[in-house]
Amino acid sequence: MACRISELVIDCAGPERLAAFWSEVLGYVELGREDDGSIEIGPPGDGFGGPQPTLVLSPTAEPRAAKLRLHIDVSPTDRDQDAELERLLALGAKPVDIGQTGSESWHVLTDPEGNEFCLLRRRIAPA
Repeated sequence: MACRISELVIDCAGPERLAAFWSEVLGYVELGREDDGSIEIGPPGDGFGGPQPTLVLSPTAEPRAAKLRLHIDVSPTDRDQDAELERLLALGAKPVDIGQTGSESWHVLTDPEGNEFCLLRRRIAPA
């Protein structure tokens, strides 16, 4: 084995807000805070080094200059895609048009800071 993804770091203006949003989306809990204001969230009971990567929301005052070159895809675990879409929208996600045709099997959304992510159709088992 070589490497595996242990954490994803997202620069953001409001770590508290994004930590709350992504914790609700993924069922994560707060794992820790750093002196610089970063907040790490991850699966309850597993934390850093578990089977799923953690997210580190790192504060920055720099505005985002362009579209992110990496985005997160999420899949429903306990409901169908339509029900999960409604849940994500209620949490503060917003639909975004990045040139979709309308025939895609996924939905493109943004988190509260405008970071794109996709909700896939296929349901997967919870970790």
